[in-house]
Amino acid sequence: PVGVLTLYICVHYNRSSVIQLPHILIIGVRKGGTRALIEMLSLHSSVAAAQNEVHFFDWESHFQRGLPWYLSQMPYAFPDQLTVEKTPAYFTSSKVPKRIHQMNPDIKLLLILRDPTERVLSDYTQVFYNRLQKHKRYQPIESVLVKDGEINLGYKALNRSLYYVHMQNWLQYFPLESIHIVDGDELIRDPLPEMKKVERFLKLEPQINASNFYFNKTKGFYCLRDHGRERCLHDSKGRAHPHVAPAILQKLYQFFHEPNKKFFELVGRTFNWK
Repeated sequence: PVGVLTLYICVHYNRSSVIQLPHILIIGVRKGGTRALIEMLSLHSSVAAAQNEVHFFDWESHFQRGLPWYLSQMPYAFPDQLTVEKTPAYFTSSKVPKRIHQMNPDIKLLLILRDPTERVLSDYTQVFYNRLQKHKRYQPIESVLVKDGEINLGYKALNRSLYYVHMQNWLQYFPLESIHIVDGDELIRDPLPEMKKVERFLKLEPQINASNFYFNKTKGFYCLRDHGRERCLHDSKGRAHPHVAPAILQKLYQFFHEPNKKFFELVGRTFNWK
């Protein structure tokens, strides 16, 4: 109930700072660039970002703790700042949209997407390195992508790239106007134009500019500059994908052709995906 929610909306820490339930959620997608997005959004002085992925709406053990616990995971912020939290798994969890809507039907949602084939390869790469670091066995990418000569529909990473399936669920609870889709491929290539669109969507005073970004030739992607302090994303970002046989890549592109078309129709927008 709204009356109950308002009890939790602000807890005063001192006269100048508050803890607030998020005004903005970065809801996904996994390996789409959510960390880059929240770091870039944090460049704006009117944004206070939660440091960790909270997994409140998708993990039952967290959700059962209730809104007071969720609130306790938020950063201290000035009263005129917007609080943002990011958990990429929200986008693909069927129970999450309803839960977020019950908390705040007017919340602003940011969804960052990449070419679905590239996203699958990044997904595999992350799992591959995690297993490698833990000295665990891993499956070659061909064996998870293809089964009996066809695309392996049982591979979870493929399901995460069926964007239209998940988007349909979100649009049952939120109008398209409440969801801003960030082009993750463009954010990597040229971050400023994408971040200006985010500023406009959130009705933020224009503040993020070209001086906030510089291209790091060693890493091969843009890093951030904030009040003279330079920082790059973690070394786990931007890892090279494994080599995939051209024939298998072609199967992936063909597999995603129709789902991509359905997604474009759903959101009234096209993306430069293969």
